[in-house]
Amino acid sequence: MSTLHNFNNANNKVLASELDIISQEQPMELILPCLFSELEADALKNIIQSINKINFLNHVIIGLDKANHKQFLYAREYFSKLNVQHSILWNDGPKLNSLQKVLHKEGIADVEDGKGKNVWYCIGYALSRNTAEAVALHDCDIKTYDENILIKLFYPLVNRSMGYSFSKGYYPRYADNKLNGRVTRLLVTPLVKSLIMLFGKNEYLEFIDSFKYPLAGEYAFRMHLLREIRIPSDWGLEIGILSELQRNYSSKLCCQVDLADQYDHKHQDLSENDESRGLSRMTIDITKAFLRKMATQGHTFNEESFRTLKATYYRRALEYIDIYKNDAKMNGLNLDINLEEKTVEMFAENIIKAGKSFLSQPMEKPFIPSWQRVEYASPGFLTKLRRAVVEDNK
Repeated sequence: MSTLHNFNNANNKVLASELDIISQEQPMELILPCLFSELEADALKNIIQSINKINFLNHVIIGLDKANHKQFLYAREYFSKLNVQHSILWNDGPKLNSLQKVLHKEGIADVEDGKGKNVWYCIGYALSRNTAEAVALHDCDIKTYDENILIKLFYPLVNRSMGYSFSKGYYPRYADNKLNGRVTRLLVTPLVKSLIMLFGKNEYLEFIDSFKYPLAGEYAFRMHLLREIRIPSDWGLEIGILSELQRNYSSKLCCQVDLADQYDHKHQDLSENDESRGLSRMTIDITKAFLRKMATQGHTFNEESFRTLKATYYRRALEYIDIYKNDAKMNGLNLDINLEEKTVEMFAENIIKAGKSFLSQPMEKPFIPSWQRVEYASPGFLTKLRRAVVEDNK
């Protein structure tokens, strides 16, 4: 996998000018999964203003969750500020709910509401439009957003001389004089290192470990990837997508791109006493994503192996805290060591909880089926999806 650095921000204007020309032959579209509550925050206002500064986007697809009819009408007015053509998927509306029942009868895509399902429907709509050569995706809670994020995500894909089909962002995680990125720093990095220690050299784990920020929610695909990829429905979305890419494609088609000098977004609560929400739910889902992937490679898990994994993880995570303490000191940032260790303790407990869930639910379906399968199971579904979205947006 290639790492593309950010040595010169001044060159972004040159890249944007090239994208303006390239877009005439290779249309680019953007997916924005969002909750209605995010329409009331400042971050999304800035995102819209930044998108309006670029000319190479062909269409914006907005997946709207948790909105009643009145709120959907408000959202239509809200996103009318976009200069580019756009469509809103009203996920809680009667038309899309009716289509969901069709899939339920076929026994597919029967998953809980959430970001994964939202993204999946947006991808389906992009496929139904069949106009884009590349599609980017990012969240709507980025506080430090600017148009350079899209420039850098798209350029490696549509510049054919580079030869990439997937790009993923990375960036330093600090803001307000604090070191952020807790789940990557304190769970994913030491957990991957621990799995390598327990199971030995592994192409999948090394692929994940090669990403500077594997949980980054900013990525872009060449269109041909989207028809075959399976999307996790839970908080394991980002890890699950990387797992699918590693399983199906050469790492030479993937790149990670330095998107920003500083990045901040809405932070999740630790949720120590409620494993159904916040970072507690997130870490359980992410751990299960790793366990499922390792199981597909023939590795066996039991209660003893989870205790060993927890102990190995805990030791490695504490070692990383010492590194982060030094990193914060070198950069004049604050790091609450007590909170860091408290967080690691909770994450360690969640590894056991994830293991118990993994063992107790052998028939769990973690992935939403690919759109290729949907087309076989329900011919014409994508056409119906496009018609429903168009009618909602009239």
